[in-house]
Amino acid sequence: MRRDLAAILADGAILHLPASVSHARRGSLKNAFRYGADFVLLAPESARPKALMSRNHFNLFAVHDRDSGGLRGHGTGSAWAWEQLARAGLQRTSDMVLGLMTQPRFLGYWFNPVSFWLLWRDGALCAVIAEVSNTFGQRHSYLCALPDFRPISPTDVIRADKAFHVSPFQDVSGQYSFKFDINEKAAAIFILHKDGREGLVATMNGAFRPVTNRGLITAALRRPGGALRITALILWQALKLRLKGAAYRPVPPAPKEEVS
Repeated sequence: MRRDLAAILADGAILHLPASVSHARRGSLKNAFRYGADFVLLAPESARPKALMSRNHFNLFAVHDRDSGGLRGHGTGSAWAWEQLARAGLQRTSDMVLGLMTQPRFLGYWFNPVSFWLLWRDGALCAVIAEVSNTFGQRHSYLCALPDFRPISPTDVIRADKAFHVSPFQDVSGQYSFKFDINEKAAAIFILHKDGREGLVATMNGAFRPVTNRGLITAALRRPGGALRITALILWQALKLRLKGAAYRPVPPAPKEEVS
């Protein structure tokens, strides 16, 4: 019998998402790249750890509550996500499952440009919190939901004003458009940033598979360094943009509100 993704996570499963991530800058200065990254999807309140993947303990791969939900390095994990959803007017009920899709720590090192808190109600995705971190130690999150938290379909477009400094080569202005297509087999996320004639298209997609020790070792060998590799790739793309003549913007203070 086919089971929905929320039920799979509620039973304690941890899923591995070897994802293809792409960015394409549009406008007067173009730049594009695609790379592979390893995400995991779990329900933190019920996930069962693996031999090579832990929760809140050092391991080859690990997910720590303090890395997500709240201030960088001082997060409270799912407790923070539930609090933000309650503030937005969503009352918690027994048919809800809260998941976290994130890049785990690799041998203790952590940096994650974006994580996604995913909320299912009666098996249907009804809210996403996109938790964005920049390389300057700051964080801001965007709550993506439809009116009355009705189910989000793959064709729905959810918009949010850009409020956070991500790249030193882009202004904090314009608008994001989010699309989410997440089921028990695969995940596809589309983000469009548009600011006049300037903009960026970012995508992430991949097929889920159960986390296994063999799969984790394969991921570590295929994409060595985990989050450290992602940091190096971000710095490499920044250097390329600077050499192409992109103007550097000073880092503004992070928004006072954690979530917009």
